[in-house]
Amino acid sequence: MLSRRMFLAGLSAGSAANGLGLLDLNPARAEAVLGDDGLYRQPWFLESFLELADDLAGANEKKKRFAIMWELRGCPYCKQTHLVNFAKPEIENFIKDRFEILQLNIIGSREVTDFDGEKLSEKRMAEKYGVRYTPTFQFFSDNATGLARKKPREREVARAQGYLEPRDFLAMFRFVTERAYEKGSLRDYLKANS
Repeated sequence: MLSRRMFLAGLSAGSAANGLGLLDLNPARAEAVLGDDGLYRQPWFLESFLELADDLAGANEKKKRFAIMWELRGCPYCKQTHLVNFAKPEIENFIKDRFEILQLNIIGSREVTDFDGEKLSEKRMAEKYGVRYTPTFQFFSDNATGLARKKPREREVARAQGYLEPRDFLAMFRFVTERAYEKGSLRDYLKANS
């Protein structure tokens, strides 16, 4: 039986094929695209049915971490994150190889199913998690066991709010990859690794 995740993976692979039906094994670096919703988007961001438990499970299957990037139309720092930070190949490659990033709109109306099964709009989801700034990155545990029973903020292992310069931006993702949140704060990690 074909799962929704497998269907989306097939669509992604199909869109990478050239006109002859062959996969391009050496594609050019893809650029961020400005969508109809006014948000920039990386072509490698997670395609999702907006069911967070499924997205976390899918990331785990790929041996990646799951994160949400909250944005807002017209946010200059969101734009800078896409056009400066994600444009650096060393940053893009590090993140693509280790993370599944779900992009949400802080005032959006798409329906999201939270880890606890609650269905709510992106806007209400942002309120539930106390997301007030853009961009905000939420990083979640790689272990879904018991996650639904935790309070929303306790489901996160790390959070970064606002724009970070490229060096600190990459360090934020290293912080999660290395599970440094088990030993201290992102602020302490950035100080120690500067």
